Amino acid sequence: MAAKANSKCVGCGACVRSCPVDAITTEDSKAVISDECVECGACISACPQRAISI
Repeated sequence: MAAKANSKCVGCGACVRSCPVDAITTEDSKAVISDECVECGACISACPQRAISI
């Protein structure tokens, strides 16, 4: 199961920049996390909105 962004996501891109496997993109100002996610947690730590969970 990959990480997921919830409605708190504002599309700031902090998670995109933090992802070591480039599994996150933004679409319509929201984070989209692909199946390439390895659940490392880097995006969770990077998100200022606390919008990502595994």
